[in-house]
Amino acid sequence: MMASPPLRILTDSSTERSGVRWRRFDLSRDGRRIPGILWTPAGATGPHRLVLLGHGASGNKSQDYVESMAKRLVRHKGLAAAAIDGPVHGDRRLEGAEADSSEVFLHFAQVWSSDDTMTDEMVQDYQATVDALQDLEDIGVGPVGWWGLSMGTILGLPFVAADTRVAAAVLGCMGMTGPTRARIQADAPRISCPVLFLVQWDDELFARDTAFALFDAIASQDKRLHASVGRHGSVPPEEFAASEEFLAGRLLARGSLC
Repeated sequence: MMASPPLRILTDSSTERSGVRWRRFDLSRDGRRIPGILWTPAGATGPHRLVLLGHGASGNKSQDYVESMAKRLVRHKGLAAAAIDGPVHGDRRLEGAEADSSEVFLHFAQVWSSDDTMTDEMVQDYQATVDALQDLEDIGVGPVGWWGLSMGTILGLPFVAADTRVAAAVLGCMGMTGPTRARIQADAPRISCPVLFLVQWDDELFARDTAFALFDAIASQDKRLHASVGRHGSVPPEEFAASEEFLAGRLLARGSLC
């Protein structure tokens, strides 16, 4: 992989609450800022396997369900978790450009439709994040996991396809549709790692037939689809528990870390 980019730990929480250590970091890749958060088990020296988390459109690296997923992986399974802001989200928004979630969603939709470099830039950002974090003593080198729904699949699926270090992935709440459909259609058959794919039966953003088409296109032999009644943002708690078990089961069975 690429040489590790500069990593700055901006905040290292002095209080390790409920077994979780929280660190805020910034990376610099070719002059591009990558703001993120790293969660690790408190008081444990590691190394720990790493799971990258992708947030949804209009959210950010620290939104509630992302942080909740990170904490359950850390507390229950002894894994590390990290999330970075997506394009035009969170700390990537221009100074003075703070907006409510609907404005951020519309801004992302515009970028998704018009910026042909968006996907490749984010794939490289995720790879740079893994490179830099695996240089830390409490992470170590080894296979990593991915968890990302909706925009976390729009941008995460190409990363999973591109990076052979990804040993397990949770994807979903997305279909074979949208401005980058051709890219998703090309990348899905390149995925061979174990995949858990989540579908919301009444998804108002991505119709379930397009989600089934995307699941079908993923080439993994070890893959399964979980469908739940509800709209796009109503993923039930048991699917977060299933995600935790799926990722930990695949990653912790991969032997020792360096």
